[in-house]
Amino acid sequence: MKNIIKGLTQNSSIPIWGGIECTVHRLGDAYGDQLLRNGHNDRASDLKIIAELGIKTLRYPVVWERIAPQGLAKADWSWTDERLAQLKELGINPIAGLLHHGSGPSFTNLIDPDFPAKFVEFAVAVAERYPWLEIFTPINEPLTTARFSCLYGVWYPHLRDDHAFSLAVLNQCKANILAMREIKKIIPSAKFLQTEDLGKCHGTKKLQYQCDFENERRWVSLDLLTGTLNNQSVMWKYFRKRGKVSEDDLEYFTTHYYAPDIIGINHYITSERFLDENRKKYPEWSHAQNGKDTYSDIDIVRADIHKREGHYKILKSVAERYHLPIALTEVHLGSSRDAQLRWFMEAYSAATRLKDEGVDIRAVTSWSLFGAYDWNSLLTQNNNFYESGAFDIRSGEPRPTAVAHLIKRLCENKVPDHPVLQADGWWKNPEHVHFAFGSSKHARGLPTIEHMFPENLLAANVKPILIIGATGTLGRAFAHICSMRNISYVLLSRNDMDIMNKERVEFFLQKHEPWAVVNAAGFVRVDDAETSPELCFRENAYGPVVLAQACLKYGVNFLTFSTDLVFNGQNTKPYRESDSVSPLNVYGASKAYAEAHVLAANPSALIVRTSAFFGPWDEHNFIAQLIKSVTNGKSFMAASDQTITPTYVPDLVNNCLDLIIDEAKGIWHIANSSATTWSEFAFSALDVAGVDKKLIKPVVSTVFNPKAKRPANSALESEKGIFLPKLEDAIERFFREVKSI
Repeated sequence: MKNIIKGLTQNSSIPIWGGIECTVHRLGDAYGDQLLRNGHNDRASDLKIIAELGIKTLRYPVVWERIAPQGLAKADWSWTDERLAQLKELGINPIAGLLHHGSGPSFTNLIDPDFPAKFVEFAVAVAERYPWLEIFTPINEPLTTARFSCLYGVWYPHLRDDHAFSLAVLNQCKANILAMREIKKIIPSAKFLQTEDLGKCHGTKKLQYQCDFENERRWVSLDLLTGTLNNQSVMWKYFRKRGKVSEDDLEYFTTHYYAPDIIGINHYITSERFLDENRKKYPEWSHAQNGKDTYSDIDIVRADIHKREGHYKILKSVAERYHLPIALTEVHLGSSRDAQLRWFMEAYSAATRLKDEGVDIRAVTSWSLFGAYDWNSLLTQNNNFYESGAFDIRSGEPRPTAVAHLIKRLCENKVPDHPVLQADGWWKNPEHVHFAFGSSKHARGLPTIEHMFPENLLAANVKPILIIGATGTLGRAFAHICSMRNISYVLLSRNDMDIMNKERVEFFLQKHEPWAVVNAAGFVRVDDAETSPELCFRENAYGPVVLAQACLKYGVNFLTFSTDLVFNGQNTKPYRESDSVSPLNVYGASKAYAEAHVLAANPSALIVRTSAFFGPWDEHNFIAQLIKSVTNGKSFMAASDQTITPTYVPDLVNNCLDLIIDEAKGIWHIANSSATTWSEFAFSALDVAGVDKKLIKPVVSTVFNPKAKRPANSALESEKGIFLPKLEDAIERFFREVKSI
C-alpha cells in the first residue's frame, strides 16, 4: 500500500493557509450566508484558535453583500473593522475576498452592464478603509460562479444560455481587472490572488469533442486575466458565435489584462468529470445533453479512477500554461475523517513534489476551517447538511478535529504521523463504486458514496485498530466499515482475549501495537442480567476498566460502549450527555459503573451511549425480525409505552471512527435523531418497506413479562454536536443495503 506521506521530511515547508467558507448566494430574492450558518459571524474567538494552529495567512471575507447590501451610503463596516483589526493583532495576514460565489447586492447582478463599475466602487472603498491589506481576491471563482448562475441556472439570476454565461464571465473578469488597478493606486504593494475551481473532463471516444471543449473552457477566466485568449482560441470563437459577444468586448482583454500575482487553484474530488453516452449505467441526476448528444456527466471517481489526474497533474498543467506562482487555495473533502486527512495530504504531497521540481508553489489552504452547510445540493436546499473541516461547530463551540491536528503539525514543520495516512483514500479504490445515494452532479464531496476495499488492498504493516467482539453485531460492523474505509484492523473474540485478564490484554497490545482499541463486546441480554449480575458486571463493567488501564499505559486510544438504559426514564425530553444517570436494572447499572470507573482509570477514554441499534448485516435486529414475522403472516407485538432512539449501525460506527481519529474523549450520545416508541418504529419500517401494517400490534411493555425494568423514556440526543440523520432516512438506507447484499 502506497504511503501518501512518503517523501515528506521536516524540510517540506510549504506554508499552510486557512480559509472560512463565506459564500453569500442568492436564490430568487432570498440570500443565504454561510457565515451565519457556520456561526463564525458571531464568534470572534474563532480567530484566536486559528492563530493557535500556526496559520499566518487566512482567506477572509470582506464581502460586498454583507457590508453594503443597500449601497456604500448605507454600508456597515463594524463587523469587518473588528475582525480585520483582530487578525492584525494576532499576526495573521488576511486575503480579502470581496465577492464569493455571489452576484452582488440586489441592485446589480452578473449580467448587469454596470456590474464592473459598481463592484470597483466597493473595492476602492475597501482599499481606502484598510490600506494595510496586502492580498486581494476581488471575485472568487468567476468561471465557476458564471456556470452555476448563468449556464446551469442554479444561482441568481438563474439563467441557462450561452449569452448570459458569456456576459457573466466577462463582467467578473473585467471587474477583477478594474478593481485591482484601482486598489494598486491606493495600495501600491497590493497582490492579486485569483482563485478558480480547476479539474479536467474525460469521456468516451464519441464524446471526446465535448471533453475537448470543456477542457478549453476551464481555463477561460485565467486566460482572460492573463491576456492569452486570442481570436484563434476555441473560447474566443465560442464567445463570438454562441455567446454573441462583440469583438471589441473581447479585444479589451488583450490590451487591458491584469495577470494575477498568484493563481489560486481549488480542486475538489468532483472537479474531474467523465462523460458517457451510456446513461443507463449512471444515476438519473447525472444525465445531461449538449443539443447534439445525451450523456451522463459523472464524477471521474464514480466512473474510472484510472483516468483521474489528481492534484499533481492539475497543478503542473497550471504551471506549464501560465508560468506564475500557484497556491492551492481550497483543499476540502466532505467525507469521513480518515478520507479528509488523506485528501489533504495528497494535495500537500503533490504541492511538495512540484516545489521540489522548481514550481513556485506558495501555499496549501485548509478550506472550510469551520465546515460548510448544504454544499451537497450546491446551496439550493436548506437540509442542514453539514461537512466539518478543521473544526466541528455543531455543538455551538468549535471542536478541533484530526484535520486541525494535521494542520498544526504541518505549520510546525513536522511530518504528519497518523496511521490512517499510511493508506489510500477511497477515491483510489479500483473496485466497483455503487450509486446507492445520489448527490448533485457537482457536489464538493461524496459523503454518501459506498465503497469497499478488497482485503488485499487493506493497509498492511501499519498500526491497526484492535476490535474486540468478533462474534457480535457491533464488532463485525466495525470490521466491515474499517474495510470500507481502508483502515487496518485486527478482530478478536472473547476466546482470543479475555478482557479481565490483564496479562493477556497487554500481550495483544504489545503484539499488534494498535493505535486504538474498540471494545464492541459485552453482556447484551438485558433480562438475563437480572439473574446473572456477576457475569454481566464482569463483561460490561470490570473488563472495560482493565482495557482502559492498559490503553492508558500503552498510549492507545480507547472506545467502549454504554447504553440509554443508564437513565430512569423520568425525563420528558431526550437525555443529554450531562444528565444524571439512575439505572433501573442490572444491565444499566453495569454500564453506569463502567462509565464512571473507565473514565476514572483513563480520562482520555471515549464512551459512546447508544440505543436500539439495527444494521443491514445482522439478521436478529428489530426490523429484520419484524419483516420476517409479517411476511410469514404472523402478528408482531411492539411496545407503545417505551420511547427510544433507534440507531442505524453504519451511522453509529462511522461516527465512532471519526471520533476515535479525532481523539475525542468522555461520554458522547450517538443515535439517529428521532425519538419514537417501539411500535412507531415498526410502523415506520413497514411504511418504507411498503408492507401492510395491519399485523403490527401495539402493546404495553408489561405484556412481555420482562425480568428487567425499562425506562418509559430513554431517548438520546447530543449536546456535543453529533447529529445523525433522521430515522426515516436510516430505515430507507437499511432496506437499500439489505437489498444489495
